[in-house]
Amino acid sequence: MKTYSLDESTDMHDTKQNRFLARVRQALGNPVGRPDPFAPDPGHSPDGVLKKINGRTLKDYAGLIKTLDAAAPSLNLKVVMLEDTAAAAISLAALVRETETEWGNAKSVVAWEHPLIDSLNLADALSADGVPVYVAGLADEPDETAGRTAFRKRVEAAYIGVTSADWCVVDTATLVMKTRPGQGRSVSLVPSIHVAVIGMSQLIADLNELYTLIQQDAAYPFEGLTHCMTFISGPSKTADIEATLVHGAHGPREVYIYVINGT
Repeated sequence: MKTYSLDESTDMHDTKQNRFLARVRQALGNPVGRPDPFAPDPGHSPDGVLKKINGRTLKDYAGLIKTLDAAAPSLNLKVVMLEDTAAAAISLAALVRETETEWGNAKSVVAWEHPLIDSLNLADALSADGVPVYVAGLADEPDETAGRTAFRKRVEAAYIGVTSADWCVVDTATLVMKTRPGQGRSVSLVPSIHVAVIGMSQLIADLNELYTLIQQDAAYPFEGLTHCMTFISGPSKTADIEATLVHGAHGPREVYIYVINGT
């Protein structure tokens, strides 16, 4: 039986590998001298992905919105395009008037403490309807523990939760939300209706862009992932009983994404 030294074995392996790759190149119509079909695509490198995201035009965002609209119906998700924060506040007030609470209790809304949500002035928008708006982190209690307890009760009693999000991945219509002080995940998970208000610039194409932003974008690594990051694709659903799809079994029964143009 013939034996091989380490160098000979390595050379033999390299030769077989090269022959195999040569056959693949030939099958692909890529003879020697043309670019390697297996070379990394610069457009998919972290720098290439960030350049693509940061260079998006209004036309590019229109394409992302079209993709989001196409993905939403199968998830029982509602996408609402709005011109500005004033239009968003009007739309949310109309939603409060047109919907009923799940258990027949008094209507109330809980919301994140977030610059975009603050700009909606929801308390003013809903004052005529007598619907209170409770903001996370702003409970009127003497200490932090009592404040958290009070807000938890308000979340449990509310039927609409209003949040923003860090990003929306359009190809799967997935909201990506980091948990921070004043931006707890309970606001998006406990009330019967979840409304996420985002700017158009928060739309991204896919998970590759998401992971690149998390790892490479200078605006995010200093914070890290926080202690929780939630992915939400439409309302809660289950088909455990007789394979019948039911929404709202373990969370919101309705989810809306309000996308504000120009933000």
